[in-house]
Amino acid sequence: MNPQEFLSPGLTAIEVHTVRTEHTAAHLGSGAVMVLSTPSMILFMEVVARKLLDEHLPDGYSSVGVHVDVHHRAPARVDTEVTASTEILRIEGNRVTLAVKVVQGQTTIGEGQHTRYVVETERFLRSDAGE
Repeated sequence: MNPQEFLSPGLTAIEVHTVRTEHTAAHLGSGAVMVLSTPSMILFMEVVARKLLDEHLPDGYSSVGVHVDVHHRAPARVDTEVTASTEILRIEGNRVTLAVKVVQGQTTIGEGQHTRYVVETERFLRSDAGE
């Protein structure tokens, strides 16, 4: 299966998340402050990217995240809404590179790039540790 049959640069998606206590740096131990943690921000980015690809891939295919390169630029407090967005930048074989961003209103909370590989789900699950 060639992912370019189903995906193309420029495809976008957005998803709104509410920052909860379990998303904070203090809760996760990645910091001491009750604001959106970097791991949770990355999770929001990965979720929107995965959902975008899943919407366009045929049954039996999914994607797995393999690389994240982001900057966490501003805090987001508990009980506030943030919007995660993604856009496909390029497709090289089974590798898909996406721009990812989390904003709160006009403030950029974080941004960067995320790489995912398109996989045949059953075949991937049968492989030994990704070999």
